[in-house]
Formats: sequence, C-alpha cells, structure tokens
Amino acid sequence: MKTTKTTLRARFEPDTRFDVVPMFIVPFRGTRETDLEQFKNRLLRAALSQAEEVELYAPLRRAANEAAAVAWNTPFPLLFFPILFEEKLAAALRQNQRAQKVRARSRRILAELKVA
Repeated sequence: MKTTKTTLRARFEPDTRFDVVPMFIVPFRGTRETDLEQFKNRLLRAALSQAEEVELYAPLRRAANEAAAVAWNTPFPLLFFPILFEEKLAAALRQNQRAQKVRARSRRILAELKVA
C-alpha cells in the first residue's frame, strides 16, 4: 500500500470569451406562412364544397393540415403544397371508403346474429 501523498495543484487557463452573433439559417418566412395558410384554406374550401358527406370534413381538414406541415419543411412550400394536398386527400377518401365498407359489413353481421 502506498503511504506517500502527492498534492496536485489545479491550473486553469484564463477564461476565453466569444462574441456570439445569431445567424439565421432560413430566411424569414412570415409572409410565406400567411400565403400558405390562405392557399391551404382556399383549396380546403374547394374540397369541402365537393364533399358529399359531412363525416368527410374532419379527415379533409386533417389532410390539409398534414400537407401544409410537410410542405412547410420544403424550400418552396407554395409549390409543393397542392400535390401533397392531393395525395393526402386521396388517402383520406380511400380510408373513408374502407371505413364505410367495414361499417356496412358489421351491420350485416349484426343483423344476421339478431335473426339467428
């Protein structure tokens, strides 16, 4: 076992200071945000006016919001938004059709169970 003690002295360098200047990576897009929101509302109103069922309103709004969120992360959100909205809209309509088929099948099965 070691019996001698060694005392170490900590030496610190003088503090280094940096001038931090914030640098914006993405240019200010406040006007584009407003333009995108107005564009989204215009396309959404057109889609809602063509919707035949009220139960489609929520999925259509969700599709518009998702498309806007994805488009916002691109360099040109106003350019990408319409095609993204079309894709999300088609997916929402497909999902609604599937849900209607499942509901119809479930009603038919329940009706058969009640008869039996």
